Amino acid sequence: MHNGTSALLQQLEKTRDETLRYFALGEDDLARTYGPGKWPVRFVLHHIADSETVLFERVRRTLSEPKPVLWVFDPDLWAKGLDYASVPMDVSRRMYEAVRAAVIHYAARNYEKNGHREFVHSVTGVRTLKDELDKIASHNEHHLGHIRKALESKGLNP
Repeated sequence: MHNGTSALLQQLEKTRDETLRYFALGEDDLARTYGPGKWPVRFVLHHIADSETVLFERVRRTLSEPKPVLWVFDPDLWAKGLDYASVPMDVSRRMYEAVRAAVIHYAARNYEKNGHREFVHSVTGVRTLKDELDKIASHNEHHLGHIRKALESKGLNP
């Protein structure tokens, strides 16, 4: 396994483990926000789970189809349309955990071997499989930063 693949897998596992711990937070902590007008932790976790499914679809389509065109999604519309306020945390936790396991499986086998495969993103243009796998890890880490900030005042961070 190449160093790039190994580093990616470590980041995917690390962010997975931290993310899964936050799904067990109590209602008060799930309601905390990382800033005025920002999503509560509950919404951030649902967004991470939903984003994982969208980004994994891009991975699967890129591995299976020649240069597919894949559409952007609007996280705010998803939060509203999927009613993040009422989705049970366990539904998103189980979805996230299962999809992340699949991401890790395909990343281990394809990051170097097929990382050059391309897709066309409807807004950002041509991207590669490597780009998307890297984005999965960095997107998760980005939102973990929001959760950590929301929980900072209570001293809940690991």
